[in-house]
Amino acid sequence: MPLDQRGDSAHSDDMTGQQDDFSHLDRTGRAMANIARNPRVTVNVVIGACILLAWLFLAAMAIRGAEGRIAGVSAPGDTILRNLPQLPLPDFLERFFVLCLSPAPLDASPGLQAGALVLMWFLMALATMLPSAAPMIRTYCEIADTARIKGAPVAHPLVLVAGYLGVWLAASVMFAALTLAAHTFASSGEMLDPVVGTAGALALLIAGLYQFSGLKEACLKKCRNPFSILFANWSARPANIFRLGIGQGLWCLGCCWALMLVMFAVGVMNVFWMALIGLFTLIEKQTASRVPTRLAGAILLVWAAALLVVSL
Repeated sequence: MPLDQRGDSAHSDDMTGQQDDFSHLDRTGRAMANIARNPRVTVNVVIGACILLAWLFLAAMAIRGAEGRIAGVSAPGDTILRNLPQLPLPDFLERFFVLCLSPAPLDASPGLQAGALVLMWFLMALATMLPSAAPMIRTYCEIADTARIKGAPVAHPLVLVAGYLGVWLAASVMFAALTLAAHTFASSGEMLDPVVGTAGALALLIAGLYQFSGLKEACLKKCRNPFSILFANWSARPANIFRLGIGQGLWCLGCCWALMLVMFAVGVMNVFWMALIGLFTLIEKQTASRVPTRLAGAILLVWAAALLVVSL
């Protein structure tokens, strides 16, 4: 090898060694440097933390809701929630829970309550929908790793996640508006109240019928095959990847918006049904068969009919 090439190679090796050598940092610094060097690790840490924190917030809110309900309007699982250890919470969280759980909280402007409800629904989306988006995010990371090895520029995976979550943030605004409307027209929190029961039956009916629709099936096909969409629309520009995340979020919303309506029938803060919907969504997106989708639709339709009969 010529001397100048050997010198360049040695210089390159020295530079690589300097870039990869984090021995001068403390333990925390080395951990942060390794995370920053590996985008996939960053994505896993951020998404895992978001899902965990969302479930912790929602569980704490569900416990507060169960403690505030009387026996006549108890929701499923309230007995278990009331027996869980009570943890002291900061005042701002207690205030946030009151805004979300009370139909008309005292000393609260409509805008403040609306903002709290938007945040509540967004936390529900993080907890139930973000896990089902994991295959899509993992697929993007795999394509990005291949491009990075070839030396091509790559947009960070969190840009894709931001676009995806932006769709669910917009959807949270709509669900919050529906929640405010339900608070306005419902005279009580009892499921057997005619207004509450009819509204719950209508939500179940819409959710059940949508399970059999062609739009539902088309959205599911897109969610089940993220590779073809991500590969065909690949770009190194963050703006394009953000729009790609929005597109993936719209397909996910098309799959799941009707299932979120079930929460209006079982209680918006029913954490057990929330977990069930999240689990079903994950299974539905990973299963090629139509059986789970149509079985869930049939159950929802029967449930809607039964609730309507009992309420009226």
